[in-house]
Amino acid sequence: MRIVSWNINSVRLRIDLLKRLTEELKPDVVCLQETKCRDDAFPMKAVRDMGFDHVEIFGQKGYHGVATLSRFPIAAPASRDFCAMGDCRHLATDIAVPERARPVRVHNYYVPAGGDEPDAGKNPKFAHKLSFLDEMQSWFTAPDEALFGAGDAILLGDLNIAPFPEDVWSHKQLLKVVSHTPIETEGLERVREAFGWVDLVRKHYPLPDKVFTWWSYRSRDWEAADKGRRLDHIWATPELAEACSGAGILKVARGWERPSDHAPIYADFA
Repeated sequence: MRIVSWNINSVRLRIDLLKRLTEELKPDVVCLQETKCRDDAFPMKAVRDMGFDHVEIFGQKGYHGVATLSRFPIAAPASRDFCAMGDCRHLATDIAVPERARPVRVHNYYVPAGGDEPDAGKNPKFAHKLSFLDEMQSWFTAPDEALFGAGDAILLGDLNIAPFPEDVWSHKQLLKVVSHTPIETEGLERVREAFGWVDLVRKHYPLPDKVFTWWSYRSRDWEAADKGRRLDHIWATPELAEACSGAGILKVARGWERPSDHAPIYADFA
């Protein structure tokens, strides 16, 4: 199984890029974030024409939204309303991988970005982000078995945090910038440890390798400047992580015409 995670930044605007992605990576499962459209406006026909006969969507007009597209059957879709905000930021599905006795539970996340000011007292968006992480940690510490299935699970998506110094272009300059502040990176690590998740990209690109998945639209020559951050992640439970044979980032997609500011990331499982 090859699974891809991509913050597409509007699925309708970039439906042609999604088709290009599927042609280049040939994924079995694609998890999208920031789809930015209501469920009744989702380009379902175009997605099914790409070979994804099984689709679950959880969207809202103009903001947020997640979708899971699969060539394999999907069952038991569920979502959690983190922080009781009514946002479409989480979708869980069971993927029936061929020749596998148990399904793989896939959690597709779009964690709040957190605004510009890293002060929860002054910035409600940052407070929301920290509360979201706290709720993730609490849930994983005492997981709902109905949502975690048999225990083989993947968590992926735009988590909007670059956890390690090597996940940003300049650790020193970004320590006080939202997405790399200590309170965020420490919070994300507590989330990861709560369920014993394995960071699959770092499994195959071990520290101190620098790895980025996001480059700002504000940079005129993003590739030359390479001032990136690793905001997108794929984690797996330990047993499933052992079957992960590779992982990567399709950096070239950041240079496509009218691109998302995020590059797709993927993991392969034997």
